[in-house]
Amino acid sequence: MALRRIAGASTSSSFFKSFTTVLPQAAEPAPASPSYLAHHLLDEFSRPRASRDGERLRRLAAHLTAPAVESVIARLPSWRHALDFFRWADEQPGFRHSCYSFNAMASLLRRRQPAHLDRLAADALAAGCPMTPGALGFLLRCLGDAGLPDTAARVFDSARARLSCTPNSYTFNCLLDALAKAGRADDAEARLQEMLVKCGDGSVDKYTLTSLLQCYSNAGRPDDANDVFQRMSQHGWVDEHVLTMLAVAFSKWGKVDGAVELVGRMEVLGMRPSEKTLSVLVHGFAKQRRIDKAIEMFDKMATYGYVADLPMYGVLIEGLCRQKKIGKAVKIFEVMKSSEVVPDVRLLKNMIEAFIHEGDFAIVGPFINENAGKLKPSDVTALYNVVLQGLVNHGQVEVAYQLLTSRVRGVQGISDGLTVGAHVFDTMQDVKPNSDSFNIVVCGLCKVKKLDDALALVKDMVGFGSKGKLLMFNDLIYELCNADRLDEGYKLFNQMKDLGVIPTEFTYNSLFYGICRRKDPNGASDLLREMCTNGHRPWIKNCTEMVQQLCFSGRITEALGFLEEMLKMGFLPDIVTYSAAMNGLCKTGEVDNALGLFRDISAKSYLPDVVAHNILINGFRLSGKLNEAQEIMEEMLEKGLFPSVVTYNLMIDVWCKSGNIEKAVDCLNKMVDEEKSPTVVTYTSLIDGLCGAGRPDEAIVLWHKMSDKSCAPNKIAYTAFVNGLCKCGRVETALTYYEEMMTKGFVLDTFSCLYFINALISNGNTTKGCELLKEVLQRDMTQGDDLKMVGLINKAVEVLSKDGRTSPEISILVEKGLISRAQTMGIFDLENA
Repeated sequence: MALRRIAGASTSSSFFKSFTTVLPQAAEPAPASPSYLAHHLLDEFSRPRASRDGERLRRLAAHLTAPAVESVIARLPSWRHALDFFRWADEQPGFRHSCYSFNAMASLLRRRQPAHLDRLAADALAAGCPMTPGALGFLLRCLGDAGLPDTAARVFDSARARLSCTPNSYTFNCLLDALAKAGRADDAEARLQEMLVKCGDGSVDKYTLTSLLQCYSNAGRPDDANDVFQRMSQHGWVDEHVLTMLAVAFSKWGKVDGAVELVGRMEVLGMRPSEKTLSVLVHGFAKQRRIDKAIEMFDKMATYGYVADLPMYGVLIEGLCRQKKIGKAVKIFEVMKSSEVVPDVRLLKNMIEAFIHEGDFAIVGPFINENAGKLKPSDVTALYNVVLQGLVNHGQVEVAYQLLTSRVRGVQGISDGLTVGAHVFDTMQDVKPNSDSFNIVVCGLCKVKKLDDALALVKDMVGFGSKGKLLMFNDLIYELCNADRLDEGYKLFNQMKDLGVIPTEFTYNSLFYGICRRKDPNGASDLLREMCTNGHRPWIKNCTEMVQQLCFSGRITEALGFLEEMLKMGFLPDIVTYSAAMNGLCKTGEVDNALGLFRDISAKSYLPDVVAHNILINGFRLSGKLNEAQEIMEEMLEKGLFPSVVTYNLMIDVWCKSGNIEKAVDCLNKMVDEEKSPTVVTYTSLIDGLCGAGRPDEAIVLWHKMSDKSCAPNKIAYTAFVNGLCKCGRVETALTYYEEMMTKGFVLDTFSCLYFINALISNGNTTKGCELLKEVLQRDMTQGDDLKMVGLINKAVEVLSKDGRTSPEISILVEKGLISRAQTMGIFDLENA
């Protein structure tokens, strides 16, 4: 439409006029004739700048005209030549570009040169070039095609003052078209209102609404687009272009079914859906993984005689492979080949991956042989790597290993029994492996812990002239360090650097982990210095592991020295690492040193967290320094830290052990108020404390409260409760809970059971006591040399042997040698002690 209006805007010259002229040989044309100028200017500006005739150009410039310039621009071989000529002409004295020469240049820049077109529009405004509405509209459309809606709006708004052009409905439509291409819906709506004011309601025509429909489609506003479509339908303005535009938009919005309905409507109206429309629908359905519908659209394309391209075949085949419809994928693939569409390496890789995923290795070799003939060697290697990766993923690492080594070492064939590899061995004989090939197999060997094979393959790789990949070195170094083969890990580390593979933070930390496992603070410090030099940081979990291991081994001084060394190198251990050191000190009984470290890091502006405080509280608790534990708790509260469930559990135990039961009970209540759910540890500590304080009734109430809160008691809870009730003289009650404990599969440890037996006997229940004693004696007495346990056994035997109800049972135990064995476990020593 725009082209027709521009063509009719002037009778003297036309942008689309052909200037092809064959100069007669008999006579020289007049110098000022357009054909003479165009011919000679075209001759000069088709040459490189250095070879142009300056004197000739000066003569031609004196006769320069706008029609001649327009003709030359249209006929030069490229936009660069045209722009060079356009700017030369602009510099000539007495010459001024017309709207047609500006538009001729804009037509060449509209597709791929937005920056130059933006400058051209600015030049047109600066020059004040008069334009007709048709010429202005064409320039606006060019700006829209170049994605310059703001420039189009600026030119439109300046047209009256700078271009001597009063916009009409046509120029408004061209501006709307520019805004529509950019999806600037709000701006388009504003301009439409402006158009109605200046040009009247009758100015809105089919082209106006078409632009608005495109705008809403590009802006992703389906409801507004549908409103415009309904309005166009009412006026009978819906044509093939409109339906195609809307169908494509529906597909982009994911409403592919709606797009199909529009295509059906086109067909009912006798319109032919375009190739682009059907192609978009195929891709849309494929994106939604509705491959059956995509194939329907594909078949429809065939009925219209449209030829599918490689991307379309690709999405169909990949979609079918994804749905494991390999048979259908193969059929489409054969149709593609019969249409002389050559598969690329990406599609072939997808097909091979699908075969392998289904475990159909037998077809892989013939498939590659049939389709890889036109591929580059590097692409064939890529297919080979897909096979290797598939074998590794299927757990056939040994097959992948032998396939690769057969190419590297020149081995003919693979081991008997590996039938999977036999299917593809012949195919791979002429393939040259690359770094990816070695990377795949080495990583696979690492996963199955075949580290010696992996190391051998790395050696082969270097001899083969490949340097490998970072991932394979990282995996192998990590696995070597994890297997305590640190020296080999270091050797490989140096080798990768020699090959030009730069170690990463992961590489260094894998070695660091291996050093930490060996509890080697000096080696760790040396590696940390290298890491610091290369800008890498140690992983805190490794630092924490080193500190913990040193502390647990009693090497406290080395652990603290390691932390100091980290500080000197600029690595700041976090509170987790320091907490590990404090925990190690506490577990080795050096709780005062742990407190010193705690004070030291606090002075260095670290903020010890709840965990660090818990470690100290637990350390003081275990060492019997209960007052110090309470002081750490109070200090934590003063700092504004909120106690955790662990904190409360520790403090309940501390208060119970110190005899401050009321504080322990208050602590439990506070936990509930703070919505911190008490655990079985919480209840067990407090129940044990209540029993120890001679308050068994409250302990029983708390026990049932624990069960009501869905907090199931464990073996430790039952043991503490049974022992506690016995201490309070509530032996029969203890027996009830003991039997409940047994029904739940929990068994008292030997010492607790012997204590319970003596409590039963002392309470007059010798029968039950004897029964339990027999069970204990029939167990494997792994702690038979414990004098306390021996004493408890002897005490029970002495009473039971004097009781007429149980003495026969004791005699049987003697006959079986159970009691005599027990009596030999230190009795003589006890009597002489």
